Amino acid sequence: MLPAIFGLSGLTLSADERAFFRDADPAGYILFGRNVESRAQLRALTDALRAIHGRDRLFICIDQEGGRVARMKPPVWPAYPPGEVFDRLYDVAPASAIEAARANAEALGLDLAEAGITVDCHPTIDVRQPGAHDVIGDRALGSEPLRVAALGRATLDGLARAGVAGCIKHMPGHGRAMADSHKELPTVTASGDELEGDLAPFRALAGSPVGMTAHVRYTAWDAENPGTLSPFVIGEVIRRRIGFDGLLLSDDLDMEALSGSVPERAERAIAAGCDLALNCWAKMTDMTGIAARLPQLGDAGMARLERALTAAPGGSDGDHAALLTRRDALLAAAHA
Repeated sequence: MLPAIFGLSGLTLSADERAFFRDADPAGYILFGRNVESRAQLRALTDALRAIHGRDRLFICIDQEGGRVARMKPPVWPAYPPGEVFDRLYDVAPASAIEAARANAEALGLDLAEAGITVDCHPTIDVRQPGAHDVIGDRALGSEPLRVAALGRATLDGLARAGVAGCIKHMPGHGRAMADSHKELPTVTASGDELEGDLAPFRALAGSPVGMTAHVRYTAWDAENPGTLSPFVIGEVIRRRIGFDGLLLSDDLDMEALSGSVPERAERAIAAGCDLALNCWAKMTDMTGIAARLPQLGDAGMARLERALTAAPGGSDGDHAALLTRRDALLAAAHA
C-alpha cells in the first residue's frame, strides 16, 4: 500500500484515475468541492473508490469543519457554524457549549457517513493567538488551551457517534502563524516555553485516531524545516512530547509553504516521520511521481491506519434533525 492520500479531479472517476489508483493502491483519498454535487452522486463516487480496492473500510476524508471551510454546502447539505460560535457560548455556559459542539459534530458526521466518508479533517485545535493571521481565525475553538481541548474532545466524540473518525490539526500548532501557509511559509519565533500552551490541546487529545501536521517553521525546534518536513518536530515534539501515536498525515503538499516538486515534498514528509503524504489536487503527473518515489507503507503505519478505520465503527441511530434542534436551542439559550 502506498503511504499517500490522493485527490480526485471531478464528480466521477476518470478511466486514468481508476487504472492508476488500482495499480498504486494509495492508503486513501480526499474530497473537495469539485467532487461534490448531490447526495446520490457523492455516495456513488465513494462507492466507486471502495470497489477499486475491494475494501469496505477505506480512508476517504474531507475538510468539513463548518463556517468557511465546508466542501458539502447548502442547499444539498446544511450549513454548520465555525468553531468560534462554540467558544463564545463557552464564555457564558461551558457545559452547554460542550454539548452543542457534540450535537453539531454528530449531525455533521451523519451527513458524512451517509455519503460514505470515513474521516473528517476536523477539529481544528490550534490555539488562537491575538494578532495572528486569520487563516485559522474563527475556525479555532478558542484562545485558552483547556477550553480548546474540551470543545475538541466533544467534536471528536460527536463525529465518532456518527461513525466518522476525526483528525486533530494542525500539529504542533498553527495558531501563532503570521502568514497563510497556503501562500508562504510562516515562521514562529516563540520560545519552547511559550509553545507549551500550543501543545496543550494536542496533548489532551493525543488519543485521537488521526492527526495532521502544520506547514509552519518553529525556530525553537528546527530553524530550517517546517514541521511537516522536520524529523525533530515529528519525532520529538509530536510523537514524544505530545504523545500522539495515531495516524499522522501531512498537510496538503501542494501548499506554497513548501519548496521543491510535490513528489520531492512527499518523499521528505515520509522520511521525516509522517505516515501518509497528502496530495490534494489530482494532478496525474504529481501522483505518479509520488508513487514512484515513496516506499510501501510500513507495519507501524498499517497498524495506525487500521486503528483509525476502526475507531468509529458506525451504526449511529442519531436523529439528524433532533441533533440540530438541540444544538440551536443551546446556542439560543446563551443569548436569552
